[in-house]
Amino acid sequence: MGVRVSLSSLASAVANEGGIGTISSIGLGDIEASKYEYEKISREALISEIQKARSMTDGHLAVNFMGVLSNVDDLIKTSVHEGIKIIVFGAGLPIKLPILVEDNSVNLVPIISSARVANLILRVWDKRYGRTADGLILEGPLAGGHLGFSEEQLEHSEEYSIEKLLPEVLEVIKTYEDKYGRKIPVIAAGGIYDGKDIARMLSLGASGVQMGTRFVCTKECAVSQEFKQAYLDSKKEDMVIIKSPVGMPARAIHNYFLKDLEIKGKLKIKCPYRCLTACKVDTARYCIALALINSYLGDVEHGLIFCGQNAYRINKIITVKELIQELLSELKEV
Repeated sequence: MGVRVSLSSLASAVANEGGIGTISSIGLGDIEASKYEYEKISREALISEIQKARSMTDGHLAVNFMGVLSNVDDLIKTSVHEGIKIIVFGAGLPIKLPILVEDNSVNLVPIISSARVANLILRVWDKRYGRTADGLILEGPLAGGHLGFSEEQLEHSEEYSIEKLLPEVLEVIKTYEDKYGRKIPVIAAGGIYDGKDIARMLSLGASGVQMGTRFVCTKECAVSQEFKQAYLDSKKEDMVIIKSPVGMPARAIHNYFLKDLEIKGKLKIKCPYRCLTACKVDTARYCIALALINSYLGDVEHGLIFCGQNAYRINKIITVKELIQELLSELKEV
């Protein structure tokens, strides 16, 4: 959902239905700009998305950040300045996040993939800053895009299922909940498709769920029709794990772009300014930012399409309101 998939139109629609609408801060700038221009364009684009969302909803909004963004600190400070009260941080350890966000009214919500990572973050925050997380998003191995698991772990994903990870995380956070005298909500994510899945997560102790894939094929999602059609046309066998230029495994649709890449081996890369600190430009087979933006714009033959494991199950485009009503109806039935 990162590169321009979840913007103001989708986030505000989710917020209007009582959810937390998440704006992605990733890929908003001009990837061919100089360093100064890139940071300036990224900052102004994020401000624009936040302000547009605010004009369309009075509900709860969050902004999502990747720790590997080269200008992540600037974007986080920008969001807080614009009044965002929920900061979601993934793709890296948010060890210094409390320094960037000293305002205790802003909720800090790291994305984690294990109890070990949860304990590391909470222990460091407690020791260095006397602060704890306001929530944790536990993302399992069936999620879309970049994943916090090794390729070997993904081959044995049942051993790292959200059902197995969740009780371990809930056990770890007890110490910090007791010390700070409040609950630390754990939000389950990754492969959650319908109301039955939501009910299962809640029954296991999750306080809520995060869903991305289901919301791509909504009318309010800003991606191209071609992007959405790729979801509608996909089959189970099209869900594949790839190695991203940033060195992490990721889940995507096995489309023409990936098949062509398998033949060519490597595409030409122009990178005047590194938008991702973890991107191995010298050895990268393609520019991931450009590939994701291409799909957003509709050029899916030259684009990468991230998705969760259950993307192939989607068969229609509906409104956010219709989707959330469907999920709530299924949840109540269970």
